[in-house]
Amino acid sequence: MTKYNRNWDLDSLYPHPESAEFATIFGSLADDLKALADRSRSLPPVCAEDACVAHWRTFLMHYQDTDSRMGELNSFIGCHAAAHANSKLFQQFEARLAQLAPLREQIATNLELALQSAGDDDFNAFCTGHPDLARIQFFLEQSRRKASLRLPGEQELLAAQLGVDGIHGWGRLYDRVSADLRIEVMERGEIVRRSPGQVQFDSPQRAVRENNFFAADRAWRSIADTCADALNHIAGTRLTLYRRIGIDDHLVVPLRVNRMQRETLEAMWAAVTDRKSVLVKYLRHKAELLGLEQPAWYDVHAPLSAANAGATLEYDEACDTVVRTLTAFNRDVGEFAERAISDRWIESENRSGKRQGGFCTGFAVQRQSRIFMTYTDSADSMSTLAHELGHAWHSHVLRNEPIVLQEYPMNLAETASTFAEAVLGADRLRTVESVEERRQILDHMLSDAVAFLMNIHARFLFEDRFHRERVDGELTVDRLDALMLAAQKEAYLDALSDDGWHRSFWISKLHFYISTYPFYNFPYTFGYLLSLGLFALADDGSEAFPDQYRRFLIATGCCEAEDAVTTTFGYDLREPDFWNRSLDVVEQRVTEFLDC
Repeated sequence: MTKYNRNWDLDSLYPHPESAEFATIFGSLADDLKALADRSRSLPPVCAEDACVAHWRTFLMHYQDTDSRMGELNSFIGCHAAAHANSKLFQQFEARLAQLAPLREQIATNLELALQSAGDDDFNAFCTGHPDLARIQFFLEQSRRKASLRLPGEQELLAAQLGVDGIHGWGRLYDRVSADLRIEVMERGEIVRRSPGQVQFDSPQRAVRENNFFAADRAWRSIADTCADALNHIAGTRLTLYRRIGIDDHLVVPLRVNRMQRETLEAMWAAVTDRKSVLVKYLRHKAELLGLEQPAWYDVHAPLSAANAGATLEYDEACDTVVRTLTAFNRDVGEFAERAISDRWIESENRSGKRQGGFCTGFAVQRQSRIFMTYTDSADSMSTLAHELGHAWHSHVLRNEPIVLQEYPMNLAETASTFAEAVLGADRLRTVESVEERRQILDHMLSDAVAFLMNIHARFLFEDRFHRERVDGELTVDRLDALMLAAQKEAYLDALSDDGWHRSFWISKLHFYISTYPFYNFPYTFGYLLSLGLFALADDGSEAFPDQYRRFLIATGCCEAEDAVTTTFGYDLREPDFWNRSLDVVEQRVTEFLDC
């Protein structure tokens, strides 16, 4: 009998989507969004007069209420759809919610344009005209800045309406064709059909890894043309909109979305490019341990020990280990993790019919989160569990802030999650009993480093070059293959074998097809390095760190990325110092791995 349930509880959040109660909730939200959209068209000019401040304060209160309810229903239906990827019912609900998105965009557009139209003096006086407004001044300032990324009001509304069946329709199409995909693999002497999330590439037997890799590649190639269409049209739509608002650089919007400056992005990639050659030493040594001259793509995450790979790490044991480890770091974090696991916030069952990947999604009104993953009885899955619980903790720390200050950009979102992984990994290293186990743990840590510093760098290079070429027209499957291959060779410093690359990666990586978020990938590297740098500070033993860390997490909702770090830890992310401190941790781990 298992200690922890492996299926999440969604029923305590909302009634089932097919119920009459849910229909009432959905209808009420739709009505409130329409009413608020109408009100947003006649917002008074921003000023410090009492009547104006009162009008805006009431509007913003209703805005936070409806926007948070919309977010919760999106999360709720998204959870159902992820757990039942082939369900036409939940796909229909996703489409129904998408129909409401233009109203949400209309409200945000009118709000942002109204704030932008105010003069600086009027805006500043307005923000200090009531304590409630002063408290959310960062949100108001951000909204004002976002207006420069908008089309004129009616055009923005039309673009949002067309986007339901346009850019977002292409994103949903990818979700559906990838969810329907089945990969034929050999298991115990017979061919079985598995969903992509169930096919693993970490078998101790190279023949199994290789066969699974090429079986998956063959399956993904069968939908290459459809995926190329989706990718071309998602990017094409974005680039068209950028041109209409006067943006000729496809990185302007993702940088703004992540609240970060170009100097920070460039400093990060420059440090990575300058220092990641140390990972080539790791890959070469791992290849030697595996009896290979050079590793292939499917060898990077291969286990070093067949005996260790054959051992299973049961879900209950993984949960207890994560809770114990996080409690040792900070009792509040550990108690929170235990609550999330015990109260069934996590969907971890390994079964067919689930979407690939994992995520944590928040329910701000109900002050809860839900975690989606597929637990495969491995240390890697345990790290994923810690990662997603880190996300949930981040949201928990922000629960008492105004709704509009509980939202944080993805680059900062990935910090708490990766930090939790680092805490888990460091604890495992401290308690390890043999050289073999130590080597295994370091190998896992460094394969993560390869993912964040090489794999994601390849994704960034691919997306950057793809967007540059997409300006001149659609790219063919062959051209997308070529761009991906070139990006991988550059990012991995040509460290893999000649036949060991993954040209189809642009097809299988769902992050390229997220229509609501441009350049979804580089924030992972940002969060990884930021968390390593912060972990290095925590490892110095300062008693002040837990409080600093909590203040940093709160700052992610009310500061620019650079300011969130500077105001709490004193580092300037536009300079190489912090990034090099993070990369020092990676280099130290490589040295330890080579010495094992």
